Amino acid sequence: MYIAELYQIYQQYPVVCTDSRRCLSGSLFFALKGELFDGNLFAEKALQAGCAYAVVDNPAVRTDDRYIVVDDVLQTLQQLACYHRQILKTPVISITGTNGKTTTKELLAAVLSAKYNALYTSGNLNNHIGVPLTLLRLTPEHEIAVIEMGANHPGEIRDLAQIARPDYGIITNVGYAHLEGFGSLEGVIRTKGELYDYVRQTNGKIFIHKENTHLQSIAEGLEQISYGESKDTFVSGRVDSSHPFLSFKWENNGVSYSVSTNLVGDYNLWNALAAIAVGLYFDVPVSDMNRAISEYMPTNNRSQWKKTLHNELIIDAYNANPSSMQAALANFASLAVRPKAVILGDMLELGAESLQLHTVIVEKLNRYGFEKALLCGEQFATATFITTHDSCQCFPNIETLNHYISTNPLRGYHILIKGSHGIHLENIIDLL
Repeated sequence: MYIAELYQIYQQYPVVCTDSRRCLSGSLFFALKGELFDGNLFAEKALQAGCAYAVVDNPAVRTDDRYIVVDDVLQTLQQLACYHRQILKTPVISITGTNGKTTTKELLAAVLSAKYNALYTSGNLNNHIGVPLTLLRLTPEHEIAVIEMGANHPGEIRDLAQIARPDYGIITNVGYAHLEGFGSLEGVIRTKGELYDYVRQTNGKIFIHKENTHLQSIAEGLEQISYGESKDTFVSGRVDSSHPFLSFKWENNGVSYSVSTNLVGDYNLWNALAAIAVGLYFDVPVSDMNRAISEYMPTNNRSQWKKTLHNELIIDAYNANPSSMQAALANFASLAVRPKAVILGDMLELGAESLQLHTVIVEKLNRYGFEKALLCGEQFATATFITTHDSCQCFPNIETLNHYISTNPLRGYHILIKGSHGIHLENIIDLL
């Protein structure tokens, strides 16, 4: 079946699902495949649950005309999303980066929603499946879309850009992450830069942190709307305070504004300035932008502050890589509070450089001199052994760390919790 024909069916049934357990009546089921499942085997169940049609790529499961057989279900999903995006012609802003892309997306969505009917990526549905699913949620009523893009291998941002076809691009930053897939920092820069490559080819525009030399090195020939510390940017800003929440001042055309946030970490300044730059460009009233950023509450263990009965927590346990880990530690070290404890989990997917990069973090812990350091994961355990860091206590997994905290409770501490999501440090929060 040609995409134009499938699109006519989609227009009649404009709700897409990929999980037969969560099908809505009158939706389209796309039978995606994964390492441990084959969606074709659940197509009948989806139709029984009320789906109007099931898109499959195994002809053997077809029993009636409600089955639409295609060569590749995932490719068809992506093509349908791209076709839909081109039909609606909704302005699209795409965001990628090593750190901060989800927070920037959330801030940007809050700012734009103050004036527009904005569609934006839900959660972190930012991959080859999440991006087309987000685009297929676009309706004619939406005035603008914010699409987050993630990647862990070269070529992924290029492919996502070909689907979303963004008019504007934001790369929050680049750093050491997913080195197993990218191979090096240069590989990270090239892959994130694939967003710039697409925008360049289509004469689009980028919003860019002016002082970020990595980004400037790949932004040649692009129309830039800049933000940063420098006064000659479209939006300039500086941190007022980050104890524990970020407060900052920003300026445009010589007029200055102050904003207090619920975000922990002065590194969130750049995420906020990116959102303000986009908001100003799209004529969102300044008072509405400032209010949207002030009222934004971080969720999902990202840049969150929490006061418990016994401690004060900075929770940043959704993800971690060397650049975000160092930024979080530096921010924590700058806080004028005592005593301080850090609970860190391994940074995953760093490939051959993993041990060296974990060793750098352990050495920084030694210099910061926090009162307590609990490290979870095999990489941190090995790095601590190499550096003979006596003040760190290491645990091979979350279960052993959980047991230690249960039998040796922490009381009266300011605690930073930071690690890759795969370590599951969120499991210890209720013990603190």
